[in-house]
Amino acid sequence: MDFQLSDLYTLAPEIFLLVGVSVILLLDLFLSEERRDVTFFLSLMVLVITSILPWFFYDADPRVIMNGLIVSDALGATLKSFLCVLIAVGLVYSKNYLLPRGLHRGEYFSLTLFAALGMMVMISSNHFLSLYLGLELLSLSLYAMVALQRDSGRSSEAAIKYFILGAIASGMLLYGMSMIYGATGNLNIEAIVSAILTEDADETLLRLGVVFLIVGIGFKLGAVPFHMWVPDVYQGSPTSVTLLIGTAPKIAVFAFVLRLLAEALGHPSLHQDWSQMLTVLAVASLVIGNLVAIAQTNFKRMLAYSTIAHMGFLLVAFMTGSITGYSAALFYILTYVLMALGGFGVILLLSRDGFEAEELSDLSGLSQSNPWCAFLLMIVLFSMAGIPPTVGFWAKLFVIQAIVDLGYVALAVLAVMSSLVGAFYYLRVVKIMYFGANEQSDNVVTYRTGLIIFGVNGLLLLGLGLFPGWLLSLCESLIASSVRTF
Repeated sequence: MDFQLSDLYTLAPEIFLLVGVSVILLLDLFLSEERRDVTFFLSLMVLVITSILPWFFYDADPRVIMNGLIVSDALGATLKSFLCVLIAVGLVYSKNYLLPRGLHRGEYFSLTLFAALGMMVMISSNHFLSLYLGLELLSLSLYAMVALQRDSGRSSEAAIKYFILGAIASGMLLYGMSMIYGATGNLNIEAIVSAILTEDADETLLRLGVVFLIVGIGFKLGAVPFHMWVPDVYQGSPTSVTLLIGTAPKIAVFAFVLRLLAEALGHPSLHQDWSQMLTVLAVASLVIGNLVAIAQTNFKRMLAYSTIAHMGFLLVAFMTGSITGYSAALFYILTYVLMALGGFGVILLLSRDGFEAEELSDLSGLSQSNPWCAFLLMIVLFSMAGIPPTVGFWAKLFVIQAIVDLGYVALAVLAVMSSLVGAFYYLRVVKIMYFGANEQSDNVVTYRTGLIIFGVNGLLLLGLGLFPGWLLSLCESLIASSVRTF
């Protein structure tokens, strides 16, 4: 395959985003503190335009371009578009939070856009090298963002932990990729598949490489036992950065795992190996994540352990190795990031200068001081718990259906039981909001734009729960048309 000039059209979203972030970086040098809103609105504009561009330059049938480095398909276009909208909404949520903390500046927005670029590269990669480059661009941007609040010792500690464990995970991934290269002689996904099918690959080295890849994936997803960075980073980061880490990168990591395991290493003989490893990670994440979340008094830390449990559900869907399972995983991750956006978004809305609304006690009596906000947060928590009629119920149901269809009844029972445990700590927050003493009488959201976005966010979770069919059909069609299974 040769490089063609027309391939650049397919990369128009990434090119536009790179040019946009470069312009913003240069322009910000000449802006005074009072005019930093220009950088904010330019960042939003770049993200909105970037979210539209993929729909003009994608291929309905998967097409490999850039000499095998990139794949153009409907799945990539959809995920990139959703990703950019999600990040833009996150920035709108964060605006009033960033201003009093000195974070409303060009470096924050530039790093956010660079992280978005890394995620987009990951989503469209057809080669282990481009997958890794996209992952590192994302990771390095997030490390810097966690440490951006330089006068905060907690943020600095979180950044160091995140960097060290992230470097270990990257090393594991690289080591696994090098072993797969040694076994097959290629880093291109299609060439690896060809080597496996023709039995030209060294099976022992290939399996060893898969083990290291699973360890790296476990770190990036925050699955047990590679989860210890998640609660510390979520709690230690500025909440706006926590919102970013807890939402958009999950979509990119979904695509990363899909390209690696489903497409490159989806051969039945290999699937049997990595599905067993994913099952162990999933069971541990479901049990540990939900049980430890019960003991948390910090809302951000509770959501961190909740994330670990949700990633357990995602891994359960992946271990099936079927189109149905991958479709359920896509449905789950799309709905999960909407829930996480609302969960962290409400902390941003309730926080103010000198006050972080991140303790559970800070939500006490919220229904009295801000009934609309309390109602929307209740919808978000019900969805996370999987209570109908919210979309979280359907997300968990589709995953459980996928594993029951393959005969994993015991795993399905465990998933249901873990959800019941999870419901306890989510409903505890609802109890605190509606029946707790009103300790924060000034919990009034003055940021009207953020409250409107939160309203749309919460009602969307309810609407998707009442009418989930179209989103599931979309997920099934995207996976069926884009994932090249064995």
